[in-house]
Formats: sequence, structure tokens, C-alpha cells
Amino acid sequence: MKGEQYREISEYFKSEKKRSNTITALHDILPLIMLLFYPIQLIYLLVTLGFSNIYFLKFTFVPLAVLIFVTLLRYIVNAKRPYELYDYEPVVNKKTKGKSFPSRHTACAFIIAMAFLYIQLELGIIMLVLAVLIGLTRILSGVHFIRDVIGGALIGIIPGIICFFLI
Repeated sequence: MKGEQYREISEYFKSEKKRSNTITALHDILPLIMLLFYPIQLIYLLVTLGFSNIYFLKFTFVPLAVLIFVTLLRYIVNAKRPYELYDYEPVVNKKTKGKSFPSRHTACAFIIAMAFLYIQLELGIIMLVLAVLIGLTRILSGVHFIRDVIGGALIGIIPGIICFFLI
């Protein structure tokens, strides 16, 4: 998308309080839902399977490794955010400079969804839907480029496939 499109999307959501509140709520609440389910599942695996079980270990350390990798990559790349480049106010209250690529929320959402797919198919599918919605809210709220979200999704999906389903 071009700068004008980002501005138009931002103005569309900001022009009506109901739309602005909805996208802001989704932007803030969807990651919290995932953040709530992940430790509950982690505790359940620990209690039922034990600390040394491969399911528990993968469910714990693969998402942690992706989080660390994405965080380091964001500092190295330090890409500007759409609102910095195109000079507009995003829908959500965001003042961060740089560190746009890749979207850390999206990467974490997808690797957690992959972890849930590994443990329980039905819950994994629900988490994948949440991950897609998290990525979309990052674009629609004006805080990430499409490339940031796609990059984050791939950084979550590819290691997820390799670590959970191939190794």
C-alpha cells in the first residue's frame, strides 16, 4: 500500500468513534486472549506431562526462541513504521519509532498458534484465526506495513512447521 492508502484507512477508523473503539479494542484484546491461553496450556502440560516431556519443552522453548529472534531482528533492521514514513496519526496510541519489521505481535501469535496445533488441532485452528486477526489489526490500526505482518507470520509459521512437525 502507498502512504495515501494508510492515511485513508487511518482516517476511516478515526472518523467514527465506534470504528475507532472497535479496531483499538481488537488491537489490544486479541493478543491478550492469546497471552491468556498460552500460559494456561503451558501449566497444563507441565502438570500432566512433566518438565522433561518433549511436548512441554517444545511448547515452551520454540516460541521463546522465536520471540528472541524477532526482537533482535527488529533492532538490527530498525525499519520505520507507516505513521513515521507517511506522517499520520495511527488509530491506536502508538509512538514507537522504528522496529517495525517484522511485527513481533504477529510472529508471536503465529508461533503460539503453531504450538497449539502441535498439541491440540481444534484449539490450534482457533489460535490461527486469532493470529490472522492480530496481523490484520496491526495493518488496519496503522502501526505496521503489510510486509511487517507477512514477515512476522512467516517467522512464526516456518520455524513452527520445522520444530513442531518435522523434528
